[in-house]
Amino acid sequence: MTAPDISRLKIERGPGAAPRRARPWKWLALGAVALGVALVFAGRGAGKSEVDTVTVAQAWPSQQYTLLNATGYVVAQRKAALASKASGRLEWLGVLEGSRVKTGEVVARLESRDVAATLGQAEANVKVARANLEQGLAEQADAQQAWQRAQELLAQKFIAAASFDAAQARLNKAKAAVAAQRAAIAAAQASALAARVAVEQTEIRAPFDGVILTKNANVGDNITPFSSAADSKGAVVTIADMDTLEVEADVSESSLAKIRLEQPVEIQLDAFPELRLAGVVSRMVPTLDRSKATLLVKVRFSERDPRVLPDMSAKVAFLSQPVPAAERQPTTAVQPAALAQRDGKPVLFVLADGQVRQQPVTVGRKIGDLVEVKGVAPGAKVVLAPQPKLKDGAAVVAAKK
Repeated sequence: MTAPDISRLKIERGPGAAPRRARPWKWLALGAVALGVALVFAGRGAGKSEVDTVTVAQAWPSQQYTLLNATGYVVAQRKAALASKASGRLEWLGVLEGSRVKTGEVVARLESRDVAATLGQAEANVKVARANLEQGLAEQADAQQAWQRAQELLAQKFIAAASFDAAQARLNKAKAAVAAQRAAIAAAQASALAARVAVEQTEIRAPFDGVILTKNANVGDNITPFSSAADSKGAVVTIADMDTLEVEADVSESSLAKIRLEQPVEIQLDAFPELRLAGVVSRMVPTLDRSKATLLVKVRFSERDPRVLPDMSAKVAFLSQPVPAAERQPTTAVQPAALAQRDGKPVLFVLADGQVRQQPVTVGRKIGDLVEVKGVAPGAKVVLAPQPKLKDGAAVVAAKK
């Protein structure tokens, strides 16, 4: 029996063929998903208007007197690296970083037994020279008396002239010996002074009142004057006079007309942003930096604060006049465009939890580009340029910047 040939079988799709049944449930599902997404997005933004916001800031009244701003660093004008002229091993170190020392105070000491022995020998030589002088003076006195007796005897012709000449020569010799012994004392005293200086050079003393900034050596280190030997140290400690702290700031050449000597300034330290210290322009270095087109200006502190340390970074505001004492504290300020009028009174619209809260404020003086306000805390976000229709409690969303 022959197998049927199925290669010629086909489905008729002509005009008379019945159409394939559609599946409407798929379209219904897609429509439901789209509707859900639309409702979610509509719910998120429904009833919320987009507003620009700005932050309430802390402003300093000195900003209205500021002519120019510059940056710089705190530098001690009197600073020294303490070392010894002598070479030796560090035997004692009596200070640490931050220690306060007085002028002439011993901060470190090198081994000094060898130079101390030399000093002792030199002082003994001084004593020997003084003893020799006393002996010479005694011999001179004896020779003087013998010369006087010989002179009297010669006048009475009891002795020959030769005996008188011998007495005269002995007296002259005694005087010469005394002169030599006085010179020997001076030489011995000079040697003792040199030995004493050598001993003092093993003691490292503070040249002025100050604070120890760095400790560069430890007990047992070899100290040489210029640190020329291997494994040796030069400076033992670094000291600075805190009363000579100044701020060195670079001022652009194009802004030099805005500064002058003794001009009042306000100094702000990056380490303490809330600390503002008064100062004056003390010096202007008469040399421009060609590479930066700047002039180095030194600002002296009129107020001292123990927290100010060398090499702190600082900002300097050059002022047109000194800041009055009543304006030395910061105040709350905001951009004028954030203020609005409601019922004839100034208000701010504070943004919190997706809503705005109408906050009455008291408007004060103008500080730079800001205006002083009271009744709102620094750091609060407020609506910038609020529309007249914006009301208390309105739902808003902050515009993305």
